[in-house]
Amino acid sequence: MQLKGLVKFFTVVLILISVYQLSFTFVVHHEQKKINAEATEWMQKNFKTPEELYPNDNEQQVFYQDHLDSLFRVRVQYIEDSTSDQVVYNTLIKKYTLPEAKAQELKLGLDLQGGMNVVMEVSLDGLIRSMSNNSPDPALNKALDMATQEKANSAADYVTLFGQAWEKVKPANERLAPLFANAFEKQITYNSTDQQVLSAIRAESRGAIQRTYHVLQQRIDKFGVVQPEINLDLNKGIISVALAGIHNPQRVNNYLQATAKLEFWEVFEPDQDFSTNVLKPMDEAVANYLASTTSAAVKSKTAADTTQKSGEAPKEASSDTSGLGALAALVNKNHQAQDTGASSALSGLTNKNPLESLLHQPQQYGAIASISLADTALWDRYLQISAVKNVMPRNLKFLFGQMQQDPNTGVFSKFVDIYAIKMPPGSSKPLLGGDHVVDAREDVDQNGRAEISMTMDNVGAKIWAKMTAANVHKPIAIVLDNVVYSAPAPTEEISGGRSSITGNFTIQQAQDLANILKVGKLPAPAHIVQEQVIGPTLGHESIIAGAKSFIISFILIFIMMLIYYNTAGWVANIALIFNLLFTVGVLAALGATLTMPGIAGLILAIGMAVDSNVIVFERIKEELVRGKGYFQAISDGYKHSYAPVLDGHITTLLTAVILFYFGLGAVKGFATTQILGLLLSLFCGLLISRMIEDYWTKKNRHFTYFTRLSKAIFRHAQFDFVKARKYTYVISAIVVLFGISSFFHGFNEGVEFSGGRSYTVRFDKPVNTEKVKETLKPYFGDYPVVKTVNEANQVNITTAYLIHEPGRNVDSLVEQKLYEGLHNFLPAGTNFTTFDKRYKMSSQTVLPTISQDLKRGAVKAVIFALIVIFAYILLRFRRWQFSVGTILSLIHDSLVIIAVFSFFKNLVPFPMEINQDFIAAILTVIGYSMNDTVVIFDRIREYFHTLKGVDRNTVINRAINDTMSRTIMTSVAVFITLLVLFIFGGASTRGFAFAMLIGVVTGTYSSIFVAAPVLVDFDRKNKLVTLEEAKTQAKKARLEEAVAKK
Repeated sequence: MQLKGLVKFFTVVLILISVYQLSFTFVVHHEQKKINAEATEWMQKNFKTPEELYPNDNEQQVFYQDHLDSLFRVRVQYIEDSTSDQVVYNTLIKKYTLPEAKAQELKLGLDLQGGMNVVMEVSLDGLIRSMSNNSPDPALNKALDMATQEKANSAADYVTLFGQAWEKVKPANERLAPLFANAFEKQITYNSTDQQVLSAIRAESRGAIQRTYHVLQQRIDKFGVVQPEINLDLNKGIISVALAGIHNPQRVNNYLQATAKLEFWEVFEPDQDFSTNVLKPMDEAVANYLASTTSAAVKSKTAADTTQKSGEAPKEASSDTSGLGALAALVNKNHQAQDTGASSALSGLTNKNPLESLLHQPQQYGAIASISLADTALWDRYLQISAVKNVMPRNLKFLFGQMQQDPNTGVFSKFVDIYAIKMPPGSSKPLLGGDHVVDAREDVDQNGRAEISMTMDNVGAKIWAKMTAANVHKPIAIVLDNVVYSAPAPTEEISGGRSSITGNFTIQQAQDLANILKVGKLPAPAHIVQEQVIGPTLGHESIIAGAKSFIISFILIFIMMLIYYNTAGWVANIALIFNLLFTVGVLAALGATLTMPGIAGLILAIGMAVDSNVIVFERIKEELVRGKGYFQAISDGYKHSYAPVLDGHITTLLTAVILFYFGLGAVKGFATTQILGLLLSLFCGLLISRMIEDYWTKKNRHFTYFTRLSKAIFRHAQFDFVKARKYTYVISAIVVLFGISSFFHGFNEGVEFSGGRSYTVRFDKPVNTEKVKETLKPYFGDYPVVKTVNEANQVNITTAYLIHEPGRNVDSLVEQKLYEGLHNFLPAGTNFTTFDKRYKMSSQTVLPTISQDLKRGAVKAVIFALIVIFAYILLRFRRWQFSVGTILSLIHDSLVIIAVFSFFKNLVPFPMEINQDFIAAILTVIGYSMNDTVVIFDRIREYFHTLKGVDRNTVINRAINDTMSRTIMTSVAVFITLLVLFIFGGASTRGFAFAMLIGVVTGTYSSIFVAAPVLVDFDRKNKLVTLEEAKTQAKKARLEEAVAKK
């Protein structure tokens, strides 16, 4: 084996990378377990259980449990904050704190840990109106309305649709330029053509989309989510957001869709007067509050005992909604327990200056101080104390500054600035808002330093002149969404509306600040077009189901390889272990997120990973049967297996790449896992396996490749598949007719493709789906789709009720109707909050706009996959007959699955829906079926070269028979893993697994009975044999000529 040293090197490197990356997951899990145990112990010592307080009141138990859950999260967050600077993992290369270790661990998707996933579409109609200074022109506004309507059913971008609509509705000889020239005099003049105006709008829209993306990034950071995911598709104007562990989806929903607020505020200067008259009284108020609550934990427990006897609710459960009760209890417990390793926040609890002890020197001009990120939550809680609010000036509010990043290292500071904002007398609104900013851009001053040029409209210019005149040499805070981004100080009154903001800016910082200033004038709000909320219970169940499926699949394949290939099975099993280790390790190293479809991809990879070894082992067995020695048989077996292994993997890889490109969300996770698994399967199945076999055979030992089972089946098989093709064609024709007729019979479209809202609800006892459907009809105005999921007491309810209605509160209205309709199926006294927390397991919303995009993307993906595969087969085999045979077999396989999902949609006890998972299954089946077909085609091509004088039909029959063992073994391995996934994987992957099960069976059938026999009917003149013989003779002649020259 050549390059053995390089293979060893890469094997060792991959092992070290995988073990290193996965070690973070184990460390974080261990530390989190300790923190949760500490928080649980603290809760048990300070609060009674709901059952103890309310033994006969289920509703009060739910309310009180929610309160306890909130306090538990507060305590966990406090422990994490207070120990955030402590080293939890020393790799000898670098020391990691818990937040740093979390950033390195293998991330789990929302379907495995619960949370919220939304897809947001950036609305550009408001941007275009703003660019025209909200022109009342009827043609312009009609064109915008038409473009908005067309966007729901078109793949074109909004600006293109607007241009097309304008051409339809504009009056004769009217142009766009006069409507936009005033606001954008640099890019658009009165003489600009419509195309030039549209180009300027398109450029501005791309910038606006990026600014909206930036605003959303900043907002998401405020949710306190560990490793949030936010991705921008600039061409589609779509932003995908994934937030794990969210406990209030409606708040997130409202916050993400809120219009960005750009404001200019005066500030209190950080001088001695402010410290003496403001900070000191606030500090004393906090100290007095903490002193007065020293025994709050004991009093709380005593009060709980008393109220338990009287049957009344304790104060913590009913009246303390601000979280101050949690602060008091948390503070008291720390006094009692004397925790070690606490941050400055904890030390501040025990001295006379609890507030000021949190403050440090400011980092930026205009800030009064800076504070450790670990102490920001405690600072906010101090400010909520009523006594503190009473001593604060009425026109004062505190805002945090932007997190500072070192421009050289990219490392963020562990401190954030605090600004004291001065509100106008008697008002909570700023003197100047961002809607008056006309333009802002980065520039360079006469000394070559970066600066920002800002232009305001006439109203804004007058306000700005007064504001700057009153604050010469005093900072003015530039605030976006309550975060201070800069606080420059004017050197003089600025009139005319044009300003230059200078400072120690880098070019990137100047660009960022200019973009922030432009947010106010050019709004491009994002609205949610797809939303999915998964409860933590469902996520935990998915983890258990995924782990169980993975372990069972691995054990079964491990045993199967030993039963069929004897001791050689150990080679395949070792390669499989390395494959799985490397796949998960590389996923973690790349920062990828493991989802349930990703686990499905891993489980599928278990079955497909052994394919390389199966091909090689079957070839080695053939060489041994021909009488070759073990060493020579191994060498020739690997040599002749490279082509089919590579071809099979490349074709499957092509479909996986296409799926990754066209897929969204969790489907991309599946594609990512599949791509990595395929690439690493080549490395492990060919190179590592060969290295193991070479090492063993050089010790004068060899593996055994035969067992009684493998000797007994498919030995010297001589089936006449070509002759049988007439019968199999009839079977295939019938199946294809069913597949075509399924488009008329119809499908159950998933909510992703149909648009609508889908809810998974778990009841205390089994329910009748027909009765649920009938009960909900009066509330939704039509029958919803109701299906049992996993268990008889868990159903999925899909409805299109109010799906076309705009507004942020529509989701809440639909959920209220759902609760009212299901009220009779719930225990007596169940209120909406209890239903939402305990019985509603997950929800999903997909607006028609995004559902149409998903449909188009799915169709494009399948068509593109077929075209790519046709081209690859044509390039690889140089004969169009091979390409046609392949495409016909793939269309055959796809139609079989489609027919099953159409005609059996209401006959099986689990959902059979056409959704993204279904499309993923179709593409995966196409890749798998291609793998089977290509292996047979490779053997046919080989036999055309080596079997002289043998007719075409015999060559094809022999090729199919000689690869039969490999075909069946790989199919059985994949089928077993899919069957395990179908049985144990849970509802989220059951539809995908079922489609794949059908696909594996029909893919094996079509490779044997359709793709290869079709070559006969498309080669009536026997050109395949004559061309291959001519090719062989030409190659032989070239070799003889080369020898003669020597």
